[in-house]
Amino acid sequence: MAAYFTLLTDGYPSTDEEQTVHLTMRYPKVTEELKVGLPLVKWFLAIPHYFILSFLFIGVFGAVIIAWFAILFTARYPRGLFDFVVGVFRWAIRVSAYAFILVTDVYPPFSLD
Repeated sequence: MAAYFTLLTDGYPSTDEEQTVHLTMRYPKVTEELKVGLPLVKWFLAIPHYFILSFLFIGVFGAVIIAWFAILFTARYPRGLFDFVVGVFRWAIRVSAYAFILVTDVYPPFSLD
């Protein structure tokens, strides 16, 4: 749904068919890859990421408005704006996977890549 609202896809999200955007996360080997007590503090360690992401999502809102006009007049999503929006979503998903979904103990980088 977020991909549709941020103009990353033009296919309306269906409720009963396959979606156009797929997210795959590797299930960890819990006993080997995850530390026992770390889930208790991961949410706290992710606070700097959420602080920065809050400002980046304000930028995403502005980028989507600019992209809407660009798409309206040129029929193309500007590559820089597209990469920025996708990068912010990737960053947010990495942080969520670390802090709340608990599929990794690797601290997410401060990066849009």
